[in-house]
Amino acid sequence: MKKIYLLALALFAFTYTNAQIIEDDMEFYNLGEMGTQNPTVWTSWTNDGGASNDGMLVVDTQASSGDQSLLSPGDEGRDPVLLLGNQTSGDYSLIWNFYIPTGKEGYLNIQGQTPPVGTAFSGVFNSGNIYFNEANGNPNGITDSNPTSDLSGLTFPHDEWFSVLLYVDVDALTYSFTIGGVTSPDAAFQDDAVLGGINYFPGASVSEMYIDDVLFDDGLLGANDFDTVALSVYPNPVQDILNISTKEAVQNISVYDVLGKLVLQAQPGTVSPTIDMGALSSGAYMVQVTVGNTTKTVKVIK
Repeated sequence: MKKIYLLALALFAFTYTNAQIIEDDMEFYNLGEMGTQNPTVWTSWTNDGGASNDGMLVVDTQASSGDQSLLSPGDEGRDPVLLLGNQTSGDYSLIWNFYIPTGKEGYLNIQGQTPPVGTAFSGVFNSGNIYFNEANGNPNGITDSNPTSDLSGLTFPHDEWFSVLLYVDVDALTYSFTIGGVTSPDAAFQDDAVLGGINYFPGASVSEMYIDDVLFDDGLLGANDFDTVALSVYPNPVQDILNISTKEAVQNISVYDVLGKLVLQAQPGTVSPTIDMGALSSGAYMVQVTVGNTTKTVKVIK
């Protein structure tokens, strides 16, 4: 299956024929308000492009990989939404890593049709209210107010990162969760026939949830699909030569400046190639690396 990944790019918002494919490890955001750093992927209930600062917070206090994650804290008037592209057919997997401290609650709901930026959400709820330790009264339990949903067989750990796999069959209008190797029975969509997004609403002071390593793709995936291609770059910051470490041959390297302009490109066709960035001005760049059918993007500083 061909996969094209989007790595948290505020300036590079790619949309595909069948799906908006997302891979986001949160390492490319500035700390603090999410705001307008990636408005085609992360928005909020007001859906005003981030102007109201009621979406996610980018933090470095917890992370399942790298140094950063996203925080949806309780009792701050926040109402963040992950946009999934208003899918009307096909089946999709959404995987993310969750961290919920002891005594705290996690929450999400599955949204149907989401409005365009500039139009506030009115709420199209294809799931019920899904709680992880609702009101700190069910410490390891998960519940869903959708009457067709049964999450009673699922549990989660506090104070450690755990993976959540949400599988959605839009054609059948069903969804299920897999946590800790246990999969819930299929539940039926409630409001419409669209997979629009995920609302991570912290509706009470007891809410506190961290999110990292988000992967959204078509078909049924497993948690180990997040890092399909092992890839690292060094040094970062780079002076002249950027080393790209891979296990497979790299077909293409494209370097973009902060305005989205292509400033450097190479087709090495080798494992672990290098690229000379010595002629580029100081600043931030997005280095897009293609290995086979997978494209990943890494932010580097020069």
